[in-house]
Amino acid sequence: MGKVVQHLWFAKDMAEAVRFYTTLIPGSSMDWLGTLPVDTPSGPSGSVRIVEFTLGGQAYRAIEAGPLDTFNHSFSIVVECDNQDEIDELWQQLGDGGTYERCGWLRDRWGLHWQIVPKQLGVWMRQGTLEQSQRVCEAMLAMIKLDLAALEAAATIKSG
Repeated sequence: MGKVVQHLWFAKDMAEAVRFYTTLIPGSSMDWLGTLPVDTPSGPSGSVRIVEFTLGGQAYRAIEAGPLDTFNHSFSIVVECDNQDEIDELWQQLGDGGTYERCGWLRDRWGLHWQIVPKQLGVWMRQGTLEQSQRVCEAMLAMIKLDLAALEAAATIKSG
């Protein structure tokens, strides 16, 4: 079997978005950019653009072919950050011109949804006690941008 590749459909500005994403996320590159050489339902020959890119070491493809379906929360890109500085930087850069949401979610200016989280979040949820997981979840639900120190404090509070 071949590899699995995520595919994104942009109404417009796909190359600009991909260039932006690949400058922010280490291990990223724009690998190929081209056009469809035939007429399509979306437009004449050359009007539909395609890009192949790597984002954080994972393969993606995208198409710019006019409006179809908008991005929504059903698909998001999760970025696991090593520290608060990384969270803060990605949060600000990706959210600029978009909207910020609860629990570390944001929608960028192209409408794509992202979750900017500390790498430790998954560890706390999988390996902690039920009480630890509950405290971390409750702390996270009260946040917009995630605060690593506050989440870590919630994970390490000793009961009784």
